Amino acid sequence: MLCWEYPPRIIGGLARHVEGLSRALASLGHEVHVITLDFPGAPYEERRGSLYIHRVPVSVPAPSFHSWVLLFNHFFEKRAGQLAHEFGAPDVFHIHDWLTVPAGVTAKHLLRTPLVMTFHSTEASRSSNSVSTESAMVEGLEWWGSFEAARVIAVSGWMKSEVLTRLKTPEEKVEQIPNAVEPLKFEGRLDAKATRARWNVREGQKMITAVGRLTPQKGFDDLIRAYPAIRRAVPESRLVIVGEGHMRAELESIAEQEHVRDFTTFAGFINDSELVAGLRSSDVVVVPSRFEPFGIIALEAMAAGVPLVVSRVGGLAEIVEDSVDGIEVEPNNPSAIAAATVRILSDRELASRLATRGEEKAKTYSWENVARRTIGVYQDAARWTKYE
Repeated sequence: MLCWEYPPRIIGGLARHVEGLSRALASLGHEVHVITLDFPGAPYEERRGSLYIHRVPVSVPAPSFHSWVLLFNHFFEKRAGQLAHEFGAPDVFHIHDWLTVPAGVTAKHLLRTPLVMTFHSTEASRSSNSVSTESAMVEGLEWWGSFEAARVIAVSGWMKSEVLTRLKTPEEKVEQIPNAVEPLKFEGRLDAKATRARWNVREGQKMITAVGRLTPQKGFDDLIRAYPAIRRAVPESRLVIVGEGHMRAELESIAEQEHVRDFTTFAGFINDSELVAGLRSSDVVVVPSRFEPFGIIALEAMAAGVPLVVSRVGGLAEIVEDSVDGIEVEPNNPSAIAAATVRILSDRELASRLATRGEEKAKTYSWENVARRTIGVYQDAARWTKYE
């Protein structure tokens, strides 16, 4: 398994996906080796039963993000070769998104090993069809990976349609397998009072939580613009935005302009246990994305037993059934976000019903089921792989 992020390096939902899938595969008796980037304080080598984590340092500086990606692929290739020498060639290489395509394709041909690629997103959607040279390069790598892979996995029906139409991947190569969630991690003792106090949520206030990278695609600016209307209806409330990204200063500025900065907490990056506690302590979770190929945070909020407001986009629209286990709103619409959020915060019976149904649905998204279906894809890839 090749992936640039793996806990404790968490940039987005990709890290949690690879962790959940790898652990489930190992629990089913398979030997899994994850090659990923190093992270301060994390061991370079880690083993949990038949799951091995190999964290790789990048010893050469890079002038830009995209050149750095190409550099770390070189070091991933080197580590894959070392592991093949130590453990023997693997039965399959599994890459995630464009960031590990060069290493995956090299490993496929040099070790004559089947290649599987999972699409969690596409550049065209992330960049709103940007015509920049960087976006052209990324989309080229996506196409190359989908071409070289014997089988391709898409995490949602919407993502599958993107791969089929944008990258022209043959439909017979593509399998739709969703993300999953581990419900057990949302159980156990919770000190909600201490968690809420850490984010300046006073006793009696409603806690509105949003989680994700602070980028335009996540729509947090729409949520902040919705917050004045929410506060007028629910004065005793506080908005908590969890995550980091290049939009943080801009979002803080918008909060100032909307006169809600004093009632908004920018929590920054938090670890997984803090995220679980934060979700469980919330009164509502809002996912106002403009683009979301799956939306694993929505699934995690459901597993935490918290009512949801989500944009009707991409994979979110496939996870949430409107007014049954969450409320859907049109994207780019602060008024709709405000109305839906106020509706949940003002109607205790509705909030309880949505939370209960959401929790029930989250249990159907198990990592064991995902792992078993992924094994089937690996077996298909082994049968159909061709080498040049």
